[in-house]
Amino acid sequence: MGGTRRTKADPPRGEARRWSARAAAVLLGLLTAAPAAAGPASEQPGATGKPAAIEAIAARLEQKNGRARLIFETSAAVAATAFAVADPPRIVVDLPEIAFRIDPGVGQGAASRRHEPAGLVRSFRFGQFAPGRSRIVVDLARPAAIVRAESEGSQNAPRLVIELEATDEARFAAAAARARPAAPVETAAPPARPDDKPVLVIDPGHGGVDVGATGAHGEQEKTIVLDFARALKAKLEATGRLRVVLTREDDVFVALDERVRAARGAGAELFLSIHADTLGETSVEGATVYTVSARASDAAAAKTAEKENLADRAAGLAAAPEEEAAGLGDILYDLARRETRAYSRVFARTLIAYWRTFGHLNKNPDRSAGFVVLKAFDTPSALLELGYLSSEHDLARLTSAEWRERAADSTAQAIDRYFAERGAPKTEPAQEVAASARPQ
Repeated sequence: MGGTRRTKADPPRGEARRWSARAAAVLLGLLTAAPAAAGPASEQPGATGKPAAIEAIAARLEQKNGRARLIFETSAAVAATAFAVADPPRIVVDLPEIAFRIDPGVGQGAASRRHEPAGLVRSFRFGQFAPGRSRIVVDLARPAAIVRAESEGSQNAPRLVIELEATDEARFAAAAARARPAAPVETAAPPARPDDKPVLVIDPGHGGVDVGATGAHGEQEKTIVLDFARALKAKLEATGRLRVVLTREDDVFVALDERVRAARGAGAELFLSIHADTLGETSVEGATVYTVSARASDAAAAKTAEKENLADRAAGLAAAPEEEAAGLGDILYDLARRETRAYSRVFARTLIAYWRTFGHLNKNPDRSAGFVVLKAFDTPSALLELGYLSSEHDLARLTSAEWRERAADSTAQAIDRYFAERGAPKTEPAQEVAASARPQ
């Protein structure tokens, strides 16, 4: 990896090619999507960039006496497939593509707002799951059976009704075991690129039905990080030195392991995941850079990784599996992973150096933990936490177009510096980084 391209070992590159067909398929579906307009009320069109044929304009929850009805007012009747998912208990409803023109906050803490702590439904969320497909995920307070999930009403006033009733744990577990959750759709592989530029994959966290963190006024992490990723991509592409790929170009869900596979399929020489979390402590603020490690650098990093590693559950999927050695010999695998993590550390410290010049760093900006999305053994990877939506100061910055441009510029400079100096992966970033960074 470094100055000579992929000379560390042919088998890792060979293994990457095995996975590339599936990963590249996911990329094509994402890369052909037109950017959607950002907004706090999930008003974006689908991954094709065209308005979905069906709209959902309102949602409400009714529950009493061991039964619950979740009702979505829609512009047309829809076909729904519902199934149970365990650990934690959820009901997932798969739908054709729907434009949810509803405040996503309507489903959060739905039961508590109605003073029904004994209700079946704890909360619910909705959004795009894959190109051409949408999903509703219902978080259960206790086991429930699906009575029906179907459209009813007149042609002029159709509504989707998801009706549940209380059941026991054994029956719920049996129903979840029988269910076969659908995976995101994969399409044809993207065409080969003729240039030999280094490849950077930028990963805007969350997306679609997985909103991520939310701010005090309904700001959504998935939208903030996508806006930042687009700005960063534009700045890097303007230099002409890199080929830049986004794991998602639109408001669409991408599973954690698919993000890693997408990077491998693209031949990424650097993977940067972008996030903006929320904490219980509103005084904590500033950007943090994470790399992967078997043991977390501190308790806060461990907690952040644990939360991010459960992101797939927001879309009704099981947690992403642990990385395997993919059939490589233990020694070869370990050598490849060690070199990759050395590059990751160099990049992380370079990024921190440029952000220190720009400002707004966390008091402990250099951290590590077992993030699933950073565990590719052959791709240097880092996660940039732009700030915290729970901080009033960070929230103001994260929603400022001017700040986003300046932050993206500093990040782009760090990436350029990393690729310029990658011939010496075992060294620390040059001491003159701060001095050479352009004033902001």
